[in-house]
Amino acid sequence: MSLKGELGTMALADILQWVSQGRKTGTLHINRGAVEKRISFSGGAIHSSWSNDPRESLGQFLVRERLVSEEQLFRTLLSQETEGRPLGALLVEGGMLTGDDLLHMLVHKAEETIYDLFHWTEGHFEFKDGEIQRNVPFPVDLDVTSVIMEGVRRIDEWERMREVIPSTESTLRALGQPEDPIDHEVLLLCSEGKTVTEIAFALRRTVFDTTQMLYEMHRRGLIEVEKPGVSTDSVETVVRIQRGLAAASRAMDDGDFDTALENYEAVLKLDPLNQHAKKGLVVSIEARGRTRSLRLVPRNKVPRLMVSLADLTKERFDPREGFVLSRLNGEWDVQSILKICPMPEDEAMLIFSRLAERKVIEFV
Repeated sequence: MSLKGELGTMALADILQWVSQGRKTGTLHINRGAVEKRISFSGGAIHSSWSNDPRESLGQFLVRERLVSEEQLFRTLLSQETEGRPLGALLVEGGMLTGDDLLHMLVHKAEETIYDLFHWTEGHFEFKDGEIQRNVPFPVDLDVTSVIMEGVRRIDEWERMREVIPSTESTLRALGQPEDPIDHEVLLLCSEGKTVTEIAFALRRTVFDTTQMLYEMHRRGLIEVEKPGVSTDSVETVVRIQRGLAAASRAMDDGDFDTALENYEAVLKLDPLNQHAKKGLVVSIEARGRTRSLRLVPRNKVPRLMVSLADLTKERFDPREGFVLSRLNGEWDVQSILKICPMPEDEAMLIFSRLAERKVIEFV
């Protein structure tokens, strides 16, 4: 049996209780604006969770808890693209993470993804009976009743914190000089005029965790609210990230690499660990450099050696560079050599560019 409706008419706690008491197996889909989440159940227990909120990815949790470095995560995500295997499995096999640490973080990730939903007062939900999430190598097993109790407790705590920090768009003023490095990082973000939502993204934490931290710092006299702000939510930030990535992708397709760079950099300011933006940044920088290099190679000029044959034999060249060099006869221009090169034109042009940069050839 499926169930669907709006969170405004049926509370999350009631939905979870309905799934648990019916010992159902299936997936609960919940979306609000640009944010989508899924909770999978097996026999009424929580089996796994998924979210497109950047702060709720496994990588964010692992880096935040300092279990892996950003560099390790980035390289593993690149490997994941080619191998098509789960991130956690690759990290464990690579010796960067233990199986116990991975399972602990998956449980923590699932809990935080769900607890955030208790603060949603609107959104659409649908439980799809019998829908099973496949390729879950490390399933969690969460008791629904315990999750509901903690979720309700957080709602009460949230109301208490709101009395001090009224909005996720509040900005804060630093008052003290803390010894704790995390407190120091938070105060630095406050001094930059960042809102609670922006601080949460910078720290890779949920808005609730961040507000909890700021509330405690306020209690210790380290910060005060500077501007209460107008209450919004993290959905707007997620929308800005998605729009930035889409704009960057369009710019890449149009060959406008400078605009692509600007958009990727803007996304990384909102979400410093966004892997799509990090990879896009690398690709766009390389593409821009390649385009600029190609423009420096004049097709109508003749490439000529700048070194003697004796010195040339001392240099190291790959087979493709060797082929290009072997076709220099003092008469053929670049365009003529391109016609007989057994490689894509862009690759050959880049070889000409590299050889010119190394001062092996010049164009006359």
